[in-house]
Amino acid sequence: MASRFLTLADVTEILNISAPQAYALVRSGELPAIQIGGRGVWRVEATELESYIQRMYEQTRARNAAEATAETAG
Repeated sequence: MASRFLTLADVTEILNISAPQAYALVRSGELPAIQIGGRGVWRVEATELESYIQRMYEQTRARNAAEATAETAG
């Protein structure tokens, strides 16, 4: 059974980013996460990570479409 929550290390591996980048995504609220326990260990729900990935695809598509429109208009 897949785990409901991922560590930031899991996130870094899945997204192929550095630990500081993952931490920045969480701290900015761009990637929703929760803190667990006295030490405040971060956990990201797997569904939230999937939602984040989908948002990034949508933003990339919109940016590419805007750039293509600008190139044809210019």
